[in-house]
Amino acid sequence: MSEHEVNFKHLSIAQLQESVTSNTYVVVDIRDENSFQAGHIPNAIHLTNETMADFLRNADFDAPVVVCCYHGISSQQAAQFLISQDFTDVYSLDGGFTQWQAECPDHIAV
Repeated sequence: MSEHEVNFKHLSIAQLQESVTSNTYVVVDIRDENSFQAGHIPNAIHLTNETMADFLRNADFDAPVVVCCYHGISSQQAAQFLISQDFTDVYSLDGGFTQWQAECPDHIAV
């Protein structure tokens, strides 16, 4: 890895929970439509292949972005993809929405 190569970082549920009310992070949820509609992190943006172009067109590339999936696995690839699109501050949510739901049941939007 060169010194100029940027990689995504990891964010814990606790770290995100501390800032969820202040909207410090832009949260993008890459789960399927039904799962997203059933419940998601407050203010999360549902990011799909269909919404990606609009998201990229309107994004603040310097804002901290947290990618959420089911268990924190797929979000790592998606986070690295956003880095490749010139986002500078990208995180994968460790444990994903499953962990968020377990630790923050009072902070779920539908």
